[in-house]
Amino acid sequence: MSDDRLTFKEMCSEFDVTPRTLRYYEYIELLQPDREGRARFYGPRERARMKLILKGRKFGFQLEDIRQWLLIYEREGTHAQWNRWIDMADGQIKELTEQRAHLDEALSELKQLRRDIGEELGRPAVETSDT
Repeated sequence: MSDDRLTFKEMCSEFDVTPRTLRYYEYIELLQPDREGRARFYGPRERARMKLILKGRKFGFQLEDIRQWLLIYEREGTHAQWNRWIDMADGQIKELTEQRAHLDEALSELKQLRRDIGEELGRPAVETSDT
């Protein structure tokens, strides 16, 4: 085995993912490790892809969108891939902004209801730094 490859177990540990997650990413063709018998080995390409997958998940992208985005690199190259990423990022920024607005509204309403009911019961609200 080459020094620049990770075993299945090492890959799980390196990226703090479960074996089930890693197998699923392979199943949906996000990753294609080298196979030697039943053993799987992950080289630099797969580790780079895993970093991109996890970053995409952190930003809320769907796995299928990530998979399609990774395929663009293989088919059309870096320029096309990054152009698509800009489009995806713009859409996700809009989505997250809308989600934040809904959360802010819900939080505000909940705090107000808590204050109103607390006052009725004689239980003043506990002040927090973000109230």
